[in-house]
Amino acid sequence: MIGYHASHEQFSPRELSKLAQQAEMTGFQGVLSSDHFYPWSDAQGQSGFAWSWLGAAMQSTSLPFGIVCAPGQRYHPAIIAQAAATLEDMFPGRFWIALGSGQLLNEAITGDRWPAKTLRNARLQECAGIIRRMWAGETVTHYGHVTVEQAKLYTRPHRPPPIIGAAITAETAEWIGGWADGLITISHPVEEMTEVLDAFRRGGGEGKPLFLKVQVSYHRDEKMARQGAYEQWRTNIFESTMLTDLRCPEQFDAAAAYVKPEDIDDHVRISSDLAEHVGWLREYLDMGFDHIFVHNVNRDQRQFIEDFGREVLPALSGARKPESAMA
Repeated sequence: MIGYHASHEQFSPRELSKLAQQAEMTGFQGVLSSDHFYPWSDAQGQSGFAWSWLGAAMQSTSLPFGIVCAPGQRYHPAIIAQAAATLEDMFPGRFWIALGSGQLLNEAITGDRWPAKTLRNARLQECAGIIRRMWAGETVTHYGHVTVEQAKLYTRPHRPPPIIGAAITAETAEWIGGWADGLITISHPVEEMTEVLDAFRRGGGEGKPLFLKVQVSYHRDEKMARQGAYEQWRTNIFESTMLTDLRCPEQFDAAAAYVKPEDIDDHVRISSDLAEHVGWLREYLDMGFDHIFVHNVNRDQRQFIEDFGREVLPALSGARKPESAMA
């Protein structure tokens, strides 16, 4: 399945709704939503509340939707359980959720201490367990890295949405293999992604679905593709240890001050050649990814959706089939 990534950091919710509708009309088979309080850079300029947007966007299309979020600090897990249950009730079989340990960029607004990675992972696993118990109808009381007192859902999903674990490193992927229903990661050099997939399977993820967000920069003009990638995405190419611990967009902009255009090539697939994009996506499908969401990181979304729908998606049609959120 090839889907479209809706980047709330870069576009207003109103514009993203129109883009999701266009993506469905041109052949994309799903939508992945980001969930940020701040953008990665002041130049990106947006950051709508993704959970408000999801209901409207899902109502205006027939596609499955997913979101990556970080319960435990900015979001209480009981609220995420309720929000996801509501979407699943409204749009049965069309919603999935991915959980990650988060970034300080989004979580710092609470004023709470930013825990070390090991503690954030422990908190994340607690949250996943709490969410599942609430979906199952339990009245949950829990004291640990998060506190829950007598939380019970009255509107529960007939079919609980899958909980996908978000991982960038092989270490995290191996850890989530034992408790998540699947894996979502982002595109990196193939050898690094292979290590992540192997680690996930080794940790208990064998046979579970694999999701990938692919960063590309497509424009009919090669120079515009490169310029757009540099202007919009140079703040988001650093190691995960750095990406998770910077506090505000200004710090990301400062960190990227010395990034050169060629530094982005290992992180964003940049090309004006649609055949090249077909080859890259086919390589990811051959690696075993079941669900691929393409994020065109420059601002020319409509041209990207139109051209990919006309040439790239049909070229990959043998590897794509209509499906629900987890089929």
